[in-house]
Amino acid sequence: AGNSKSSKSTAVPPGPPMYLDLVYIPNHSNRKNVDVEFFKRVRSFYYVVSGNDSAAEEPSRAVLDYLLEGKAQWDSNMQVTLIPTHDSEVMREWYQETHEKQQDLNIMVLASSSTVVMQDESFPACKIEL
Repeated sequence: AGNSKSSKSTAVPPGPPMYLDLVYIPNHSNRKNVDVEFFKRVRSFYYVVSGNDSAAEEPSRAVLDYLLEGKAQWDSNMQVTLIPTHDSEVMREWYQETHEKQQDLNIMVLASSSTVVMQDESFPACKIEL
């Protein structure tokens, strides 16, 4: 009772891994709620990455890097598919800069950017194929 230790708080406490089919990365993939431990423990075939607010750093480049770091520590090389819900500069840069590492870790990103044009307006769209 008298032995209180100061420890770093993590989004997911250490423990055995959980295996899931589909995981939505919490809080628009903001690094305040997701860390490396999340990806060490929460192992999924598919991760949905949302977030389209660069001012709020969503999705966070750090979270995407945490996925790489966490998956590198898995004891298997199961394929992981990352599904972004929006096309973002952060996602495009991360994809290009870490593509080789993604391949080494058997991570695939399923999205392609496109633009929807409707009469007098156009807007970006993210096409997801499963």
